[in-house]
Amino acid sequence: MDEVTFKSDTVLSDVHLYTPNHRHLMVRLNGMGQPVFLSQFKLLWNRDSRTDSGAEGDGRGALLAEETPPSGPGSARPLPGSGHSDATSQVGLGTRLDEDGDLDVERRPPTASDPEPAGPPRDKVHPTILTQEEEDPLADGARESSPRDIVRIEHTMATPLEDVGKQVWRGALLLADYILFQRDLFQGRTVLELGAGTGLASIIAATVARTVYCTDVGADLLAMCQRNIALNGHLTAAGGGVVKVKELDWLRDDLCTDPEVPFSWSQEDVSDLYSHTTILLAAEVFYDDDLTDALFETLSRLAHKLQNACTAILSVEKRLNFTLRHLDVTCEAYDHFRSWLRRLEGLADGRLRFAVERVEASFPQLLVYERIQQLELWKIFVEPVM
Repeated sequence: MDEVTFKSDTVLSDVHLYTPNHRHLMVRLNGMGQPVFLSQFKLLWNRDSRTDSGAEGDGRGALLAEETPPSGPGSARPLPGSGHSDATSQVGLGTRLDEDGDLDVERRPPTASDPEPAGPPRDKVHPTILTQEEEDPLADGARESSPRDIVRIEHTMATPLEDVGKQVWRGALLLADYILFQRDLFQGRTVLELGAGTGLASIIAATVARTVYCTDVGADLLAMCQRNIALNGHLTAAGGGVVKVKELDWLRDDLCTDPEVPFSWSQEDVSDLYSHTTILLAAEVFYDDDLTDALFETLSRLAHKLQNACTAILSVEKRLNFTLRHLDVTCEAYDHFRSWLRRLEGLADGRLRFAVERVEASFPQLLVYERIQQLELWKIFVEPVM
C-alpha cells in the first residue's frame, strides 16, 4: 500500500485529523479488511497541573499523540496554513489577498494538476507496514520512556460511520484524564464501560479498579479491545486490575450467556457485574439520536438491576454542524443528549433517583491531546429512593 486514500463517506477522528503529516504504523488488516494502525499516547504522570495540565487554557499547544515511527527529526512539523507554524515561517509563505482585499485561504493542498502550486508541497499520509517477521519499531520508542508512561493503542484511522468505535476520540482521552485525576474514586471498584471502542478508558480504569468490564458490540471491535488490553498489560498489571472484554448490545434486554458466542458472559461474570458494579463509563457515544436513546435506556435498565448505588460518568463533545433543515449551525446530537439528562432528573419511578452534575474540565491533563472547550464531562448519580 503506497498511500491511504480517504473516501468521501469516511469519518476521520479528530485525534488523527490534526496530525496528517505523521507517519502512521500500519500493523495489519482487521476482519473487515480495514488497515489497523498502532499509536502511542504518553502519560504525563509528573506534570505540574498549574503549568502543564491545560487548566489555564484549552491545551492547544500540546501534541496530540506520539505516532510512531516519525519520518525523522522534526517530522512533526506544522502544516502550511494550519495555524501552528511560527511567525518566521508565516512571513516566508507570504500573505495572499483576493481582488476585494480579503485573505485568500487555500482550501485544499496543491496537486500535481495545479499549474503553479503555491508554497511548499503538503505531505501525504504514508503508512509504514509492519510484517510479523520485523521487529516492532515502537519498542525502541517505548524504551526511551518508562513503560508506565506509554499507552499503546491499535485503531483504525478512517472508517464509515458505523465503525467509528474503532477510532480514537478526544472524549475517551478526556474520560481517561478524569480517571487518572480521581484515582481514589476508582480504587478497588468494579467498573462497566459502555461502548468502549478501542478500550482506552477501560485500560486506564484498570490501573486502579479491581475489575473493569469493557463492553461493545461486534467481534472485530471486541477483538481489537482484547489486543489493546494485552498491549498494555504493563499498566493494568501494575495496578492489579482485571479487564474483561464482553459483548453488551444496547438493543437487547439481557446479556448474552451462550458459551458458543465470542465475548459472551459467564454466569459468574453476570453475578459479579450486578453485585459489585458502582461506576459506569461512556465516552463519545452520543453522535446519533437512536444510539443515545439506546444508551440511556440501557443505563436505566442496568441501574435497576445493580445491587448498589452507582455513578455514571459520561464524556461528550459538543459538535456544531450546519443543517439544511434549519439552514443554520446547530448541535442536534448534543441537544438530544442534554434532553436525556433532563429527563432522567425528572424521572420518578418510585425506586431510583437520578441526579445530574456537570464536571468542570479544569482537572490536570495527564494524557497528551488537544483538550478543547467543546469537550464536556457529566456525572449521573443513581441512588435508591429511601
